[in-house]
Amino acid sequence: MSQAKPSDDPRDYLVPQGFESYTETDHETWRILARRQRDILQGRIADTFLDGLDGLGIGGTGIPDFRVLNERLRAASGWEVVAVPGLVPDLVFFKLLADRKFPAGFWIRKPEQIDYIEEPDIFHDVFGHVPLIMQPVYADYLEAYGKAGLASQAYGGLHRLARLYWYTVEFGLARTPQGLRIVGAGIASSPGETIFALESASPNRVGFDLARVMRAKYRIDDFQETYFVLDGVDAWPALDLERLIPLWREIDAQTDLEPGTVLPEDRLVSCGDGSYHRAKSAA
Repeated sequence: MSQAKPSDDPRDYLVPQGFESYTETDHETWRILARRQRDILQGRIADTFLDGLDGLGIGGTGIPDFRVLNERLRAASGWEVVAVPGLVPDLVFFKLLADRKFPAGFWIRKPEQIDYIEEPDIFHDVFGHVPLIMQPVYADYLEAYGKAGLASQAYGGLHRLARLYWYTVEFGLARTPQGLRIVGAGIASSPGETIFALESASPNRVGFDLARVMRAKYRIDDFQETYFVLDGVDAWPALDLERLIPLWREIDAQTDLEPGTVLPEDRLVSCGDGSYHRAKSAA
């Protein structure tokens, strides 16, 4: 008997948050994570992120109730957070974003996992991602990303868009008058990568270029070898298909780039010395 194909209907993946089921230990885990991370982010994260945290009221008081959070989020940008049991198929993910819905895991890590988990939990998904969705420019970028993802199936661009998401939404940096600031949720929810991304001599920091980013492979299990730097906190790339489709065709004829690659034409903010990953490889 053939195995049933996964559903591509987002409604099949939505679940209640189950806010009343969280224990005091769960809430205390959130409080520890949120207070620690907010302190570390001061002077390192884009101000719009902190504005979003405050506007949503998702600081150190405990796990946020999606019903309350969504009232504020809808008023600011027309988005809402929906609970899912874990990672969802790509097509479902794109459909949700295109409909201005951000999927978030509802479970939180155990106290013994306070510093590292493999699969994103509610702290990563909500604390890391949602504050910037309060900003209309960023909210529109996420919706455009979802729509581009739906179209990418027919043009072989899915892996290109995955890299774009990784290097912007998850691990993006941006120039500001005060210096480089974090805009990526993967950095914003990680105390170690918050420091590494901005202050380590090891990684490259390269000016953002859409084609360049979509050629770059990335690390999923360690700090990044390269971070891409937007020209400003609102300088999210345009993702209209008239631009993307010919760009995908153009870079399909080129080789993919390893995570630590630096090209002669790169707009280098800083060239890393690679010391962190070299030491890890030698260990």
